[in-house]
Amino acid sequence: MWSDSNLKMNYRVKNKLFLILFAFLPALFTEAGNKEKQFVVVIDPGHGGHDTGAPGASAKEKHIVLAVSKLLGEYINKKHPEVKVAFTRKTDVFIELDDRANFANKSKADLFISIHTNSVKKNKKPNGAETYTFGLARTQENLEVAMTENAAILLEDNYEERYEGFNPNSSESYIIFEYMQNKFVDQSIEFASYVQDELIKTAKRKDRGVRQSSFLVLRKASMPRVLVELDFISNPSVEGFMKSQKGQETMAKSISNAFDKYYKKYKPQGGESNLQPTIAVTSTEKAVYKVQILASDVELAKNSRQLKGYKADFYYEKGLYKYTYGESSNWNEISQIRKSLLKDFKDAFIITFKDGKKVEN
Repeated sequence: MWSDSNLKMNYRVKNKLFLILFAFLPALFTEAGNKEKQFVVVIDPGHGGHDTGAPGASAKEKHIVLAVSKLLGEYINKKHPEVKVAFTRKTDVFIELDDRANFANKSKADLFISIHTNSVKKNKKPNGAETYTFGLARTQENLEVAMTENAAILLEDNYEERYEGFNPNSSESYIIFEYMQNKFVDQSIEFASYVQDELIKTAKRKDRGVRQSSFLVLRKASMPRVLVELDFISNPSVEGFMKSQKGQETMAKSISNAFDKYYKKYKPQGGESNLQPTIAVTSTEKAVYKVQILASDVELAKNSRQLKGYKADFYYEKGLYKYTYGESSNWNEISQIRKSLLKDFKDAFIITFKDGKKVEN
């Protein structure tokens, strides 16, 4: 049996514990009530492991982009400690392209940044930065960049089944991307523009523009996403800059500055994300493809020398008369038409119309 003294002591202990718990309850509820969604950025250093990426004279893409990515993460965390920074890889390991996007999705990322270096064949020494958003490549040059980066799937096991028969070296394979729903297109372009501006201003890179192309690493990521081509590792003078500590710090700082601008606008408010998806509306009418051959600020006569004897049509857009030749709903057919035009119009590219209106690729 309990004595009176034991009962009184037990009561005092329980009462004290209750008072302590009661004192902490307001703080606990306040913390839970004020907790905001954490902004998550996933940084993706391209390539890795047996996929070395583009080779330079003495450096490899996989090493440069990993170094820049780690520095970028450090800069973001230092300025915005509340932001969660995650990496698809932090060591020299091979990660399959779809797994990179899947990791970003599982992390509930608010932004996905894939970092690469560019390259061209020998005897060419271009330079400059490019920042890509996901979309159908509008020029042969953009398509070639996508083909180079997408070729990484050839190093994956069972890639034919995993990517549903996609051939990274076949231009016909890329038409599937036109019909994919592209969320957050506005935010992707906005962040890409910030990155490109900073790479020009801070890293002193030549401006090769914000572009669109069909990168497999971006296709399944369900958040604003960009792919950054820092510069050309195939250019010896540029390679020297990119493999140097100063060069890597400068390029990482450029992307970090771009993140500052983007985060200021889209950081969570009141426990909710500020991101709103932009969803492309799919038309029920079949797409019609045409080949754009040139643009002019004045309407050309039908026998104009610039048209080189072709009976071209035109549409008017942003103050320019844009001339097209050929029309087909079959991608292979319009591709053949484009190839036949390249001898006269080397910059000819395919555009898409639906419901009589041009569709942005």
